[in-house]
Amino acid sequence: MTNDEWLVAAKADADRRQLHELKPLLDALATATRALRGAVWNRHADGPPGPATALPGPDADGAAS
Repeated sequence: MTNDEWLVAAKADADRRQLHELKPLLDALATATRALRGAVWNRHADGPPGPATALPGPDADGAAS
């Protein structure tokens, strides 16, 4: 299911449930999802692996890095 197909189905469901105020939120979610999926740092699951990125976390002594 594509993002556009999901959006159409979600809006139709909101209409069926008479949740018309939900439709602008669904539009915003779809826009944000497109932006995140299209970001240059977003790796595709079927593509080659990218370099590993270490996330900040606690040091050995428990202090945040």
